[in-house]
Amino acid sequence: MVVRGLAAPPTPWSKSLTAPKIHPSAYIYSDINIIGDVQIGANVMIAPGTSIRADEGSPFSIGASTNIQDGVVIHGLEQGRVKGDDGKDYSVWIGSSTSITHMALIHGPAYVGDNCFIGFRSTVFNARVNEGCIVMMHALIQDVEIPPGKFVPSGAIITSQQQANRLPDVQPADVSFASHVIGINQSLRSGYRCAADIECIAPIRKKPAENGSRTNGGSAAVAIGSRYLSPDAVEQVRQLLNQGYQIGTEHADKRRFKASAWNSCQPISTKRESEVLAALDTCIAEHAGDYVRLVGIDPKAKRRVTELIIQRPDGQVLTQSAKASSGGFAAASASNAKSASASGDVASQVRQLLAQGYQISIEYADKRRFKASAWTAGKAITSNRDSDVLAALNAAMSEHQGEYVRLVGIDAKAKRRVAEVVVQRPNGKAASVSAQASSSVYAASSSAPTPTGTARLSGDVVAQVRQLLAQGCQIGMEHADVRRFRASAWTTCNPIASNREADVFAGLEACIAEHAGEYVRLIGIDAKAKRRVLESIIQRP
Repeated sequence: MVVRGLAAPPTPWSKSLTAPKIHPSAYIYSDINIIGDVQIGANVMIAPGTSIRADEGSPFSIGASTNIQDGVVIHGLEQGRVKGDDGKDYSVWIGSSTSITHMALIHGPAYVGDNCFIGFRSTVFNARVNEGCIVMMHALIQDVEIPPGKFVPSGAIITSQQQANRLPDVQPADVSFASHVIGINQSLRSGYRCAADIECIAPIRKKPAENGSRTNGGSAAVAIGSRYLSPDAVEQVRQLLNQGYQIGTEHADKRRFKASAWNSCQPISTKRESEVLAALDTCIAEHAGDYVRLVGIDPKAKRRVTELIIQRPDGQVLTQSAKASSGGFAAASASNAKSASASGDVASQVRQLLAQGYQISIEYADKRRFKASAWTAGKAITSNRDSDVLAALNAAMSEHQGEYVRLVGIDAKAKRRVAEVVVQRPNGKAASVSAQASSSVYAASSSAPTPTGTARLSGDVVAQVRQLLAQGCQIGMEHADVRRFRASAWTTCNPIASNREADVFAGLEACIAEHAGEYVRLIGIDAKAKRRVLESIIQRP
């Protein structure tokens, strides 16, 4: 490892000639330039093509277990400082267990807290991004302070404090993904450090054979220090403990699982990895045939940061297999990430409505009342927690099997509906925001009438468009190929200037036809408030 650690050059504002201080456990790729008063903590990994220059603004601090990925630029202005967690002034402070990903720019004065994720090509300048924030790709954060635990979507431009304060909270799936990235880069750091040492490599090669395995449902799950847990689950535990979180466990039989009514296993008071894994094994063994999940808890904020199902009644051990709809983030298999009955699209819709401050209610109707649009209100949902809302949805779907069930988004201040989504049909299948068809998501519904000239549109979408138009909203469309969908980089279709139903349907069909083989989504826009009230995917590749 050849690192060019150079002292800062003499300048009118600095004559100290301070050189970088790099912890021996850090791995820094060959030929990286690190200039000036830069403090790099334990277990840091810095990838190729990175430039860290504390020659104008200084000092810089990069906390333990943080990874700085390919092409990142870290620089600072001569004027302006931020307060680091140690109480001292810095041009750039980057906390512990944080990921600064490919091609990002951190330009001081700038503060990025512990356990943050800064996405590809995003920029943080003259700003403070507090602990536990997730910033997605191509975002700009300037002249603001992002509160702890906030989610910044791809392409967002956050330049006013009002925008920063309105950002949604991160979801457990986001926290899980950020922790996973940290774990991956820690493994890479260890691997790079011992790549040229056969004595170091040999134990790594032997680990799977030495540690044994447990077979569940015909598939082997190799555990390290655990009889039952998969390697991904063990790594998840390790990451949570490294970040100072506590571990808990819960179990539920099939009936209680459907109602999201979990029972706690014996509390785990220790933070020693071996004892935590032993307690998880005990809970799994005691509740064979039940669902078991591990819970990561932030004791300072007194909130859960992740929920991961580690056993199902069939004995299968799970890792993070569900996917969130935004940004391709791997979701923890948790009640507030994806419910047992509601689809991922519906869960995403619920989260989006709650993040915008809307209330959720449920309605149901048999076939006769559905045709007459005579819906009956379900039990009131007083909670704004997405796990509670999804549990209520599941309960309503179980109670009204053989009927239509829909969720309703309500703007309590304006006293109007902003969304209506059918989540169950009489055949018992839970409908997502868009109904699936063999050739197109836009298969016409046999139970809901479609207007002339809308052969590509389902009855649900037709009803949704009519509802938006009746509320005075404008309709827009966006499309994205698979790559851009994963990056949440949507492109606008031709604008629909008219509010006439026929013109809107024609515009929707034109966008769908033009972008066959891509994702297409419907946008509902409140023109007065200048904000989106609905985003619904209506075609998939």
